[in-house]
Amino acid sequence: MTEIEEQTTVSSELLQLVSFVLGNEEFGVNIICVQEIIRMLQITKVPNAPDYVDGVINLRGRVIPVIDLRQKLGMPRKDHDNNTRIIVVEVNSKTVGFIVDGVKEVIRIPVGVTEPPPEIVSGINSEYIKSVGKLEDRLLILIDLEKILSKNEVFSLNNNN
Repeated sequence: MTEIEEQTTVSSELLQLVSFVLGNEEFGVNIICVQEIIRMLQITKVPNAPDYVDGVINLRGRVIPVIDLRQKLGMPRKDHDNNTRIIVVEVNSKTVGFIVDGVKEVIRIPVGVTEPPPEIVSGINSEYIKSVGKLEDRLLILIDLEKILSKNEVFSLNNNN
């Protein structure tokens, strides 16, 4: 394969993402990690849980920890409304729910339109950001789910249930 063919192959590779909003920012996570997107359910508080853990939900007989993604990213909390959703994902072989302000769409973007994040993006710690997608009329911040929760955090969340 020539160098030009190799570059074309890399740039034509598509990322399939679920895009969602937190405040005025649009984020995306790889659709492969997303198990489902649900409306808000009754959340049961868990004693001694970190601030960003809202509690647990019972999803068809499975107890799943739920994390306020705004809190985890250092953003202020927001009251839940009709647009609030829980994105149920698998992180480090564990199932976790992330509360987001709203889910927008499933989107496919070429890998070539993404670039590494700047040091600080809207006050959000860049260690959680995999890359930033430059779309025609907007930026899409791609979240690295495995960095959002360390293996120890996932382990302790699942063992508190």
